[in-house]
Amino acid sequence: MRQLWTRLALVLALALAPLTPALAVQPDEVLEDAGLESRARQISQQLRCPVCQGENIDESNAPISRDLRLFVRERLVAGDSNDEVIDNVVDRFGEFVLFDPRATGSNLILWMAGPLMAVLATLAAARFLRARNHPTPEVAALDPAEAKRLDEIMRGN
Repeated sequence: MRQLWTRLALVLALALAPLTPALAVQPDEVLEDAGLESRARQISQQLRCPVCQGENIDESNAPISRDLRLFVRERLVAGDSNDEVIDNVVDRFGEFVLFDPRATGSNLILWMAGPLMAVLATLAAARFLRARNHPTPEVAALDPAEAKRLDEIMRGN
């Protein structure tokens, strides 16, 4: 009976394993101070791995991500605030490492492009629908003189 429960627990653990977050943080990286470690994890969630691009540095196994995690923890131990740590990483790697880029400078164009395009598309759709509802003017039939002249033009005379 004990063996059955052990197997059941193993199967359950293996079934639930994909549901747990995959963190690449190594045990030797974890800070002893729980508050600083929590801040480090929070910052790491905001920073994109320069190699993987789709993962944050907390989840990435790339060597550069490990270096960044260690750098973040170093700066926190040195007394930097969260914003100072993030600014320092951005200074080294550019705004590309931020999952949520700042709405300043040239990024402001990108932040405004989406809403502006939505407004323009709405206006174009409204104009199209309004024009579609108006009846087209009727074309008058040609009088006999115009019909005769058109016939001459079509024959090449």
